[in-house]
Amino acid sequence: MRDKKNFTYEEAVEYVLQIPKFTKKNTPEDTRRFYEYLGRPGESSGLIHVAGTNGKGSVCSYINAVLEEAGYSPGLFVSPHLVDVRERFRLKGQMISKEDFTEIFMKVLENVENFCKKSGDCVYHPTFFEMLFFMGMLWFQEKGADYIILETGMGGRLDATNVIDHPLVTVITHIGLDHTEYLGDTREKIAGEKAGIIKKGVPVVFWEQEEEVNRVIVEKAREMSSEVIPVSEKQVVLFKFKNKTVDFSMSSEYYEYIRASLPTAAVYQKENAALAIRALEVLGRTVPLTRQQVETGLSGAKWEGRMEEVLPGVYIDGAHNEDGIHAFLDSVREDGCRGKRHLLFSVVSDKRAENMITRIVESGLFADVAIAPIDSARSLTQEQLLSLWKGRNHARLYHNPEEAWDALIREKDETDMVYAAGSLYLAGQLKAYMKK
Repeated sequence: MRDKKNFTYEEAVEYVLQIPKFTKKNTPEDTRRFYEYLGRPGESSGLIHVAGTNGKGSVCSYINAVLEEAGYSPGLFVSPHLVDVRERFRLKGQMISKEDFTEIFMKVLENVENFCKKSGDCVYHPTFFEMLFFMGMLWFQEKGADYIILETGMGGRLDATNVIDHPLVTVITHIGLDHTEYLGDTREKIAGEKAGIIKKGVPVVFWEQEEEVNRVIVEKAREMSSEVIPVSEKQVVLFKFKNKTVDFSMSSEYYEYIRASLPTAAVYQKENAALAIRALEVLGRTVPLTRQQVETGLSGAKWEGRMEEVLPGVYIDGAHNEDGIHAFLDSVREDGCRGKRHLLFSVVSDKRAENMITRIVESGLFADVAIAPIDSARSLTQEQLLSLWKGRNHARLYHNPEEAWDALIREKDETDMVYAAGSLYLAGQLKAYMKK
């Protein structure tokens, strides 16, 4: 291992980003062994564990915002990042500093070396996601986080974050068909993987869907003697969309009614806010939280890359799978556009791109579509994108998203609206471009 003094922040980030090139997937047992070697950092904080296909980051953000409003110091661990890897670690809403990132990275790396020497298991190295998770837990512990809100990565049962044993509450968001090559080819199988975060005796809040999905979660909860708290559209008793906000109220276990105005153009966020409210109610059984703190926290919460207005009438949405596109289109229908709508679309190769495109075309919402490959090894090529759109409707092909973005912005009339959707990588690439 290199001398820690030789690692700059930039070198530490580069090392982390290169980890997928020289590591293999570790077994859950190996991940747990190393977490225990670190001393199970972060477990003195109150833990909230969130899994699901869509909406995980938003639910985490809403819970975090309310805990901040209530005067606590919550740590937030989410993925993926859009522009800066430090976005994955936040304490009281602030990203980890470059200095802290470098220092905590070196601590984990040093412990990896010592772990190998002690156990003789010198083939072990954390994966990219494990490295970030261990860094986050150590940093939150050092900073004295009152709570740590953990978003799983791809799955649940085998996720690195699932080494924790005693969360206060677990949350399972909307289940969709994504990462089917790893999690299963049906919603029922995917729900089984996500339900793997349910712990013995720990309440689980989940979004009600198809009966087969609900059954998997409820049966797992019963097996673990865990309280089941379903959330559905029926519980959102008032909903309206106006002035780029989502206003809703829902009955509450402790507060009679929660009324909040979410600062977003994303209609789908009412679902994620409702899940956050139910999770906060579980916390509220032992933690003082007032109705005003819940309502004010929700009304001030913002989450980048989710129907985010980056310029007047210009939105970026991280919709990256079929269900995400469905939710995105529901929000577009409510935008009150008086002119034409224009879309920049791109997608990575392991998504159900044809189904996503079919939904977009059948919606009839967009006057024109620009397509371009993302700067990622996983991106579909220009030829693949063009082939998928062939025979559906006219789509203009560009070399890269930046070129397409500039063209759409340049051609936009005052009453028009421009959207970008199809991948979180696309969202991140455009946000990075706009910061230059």
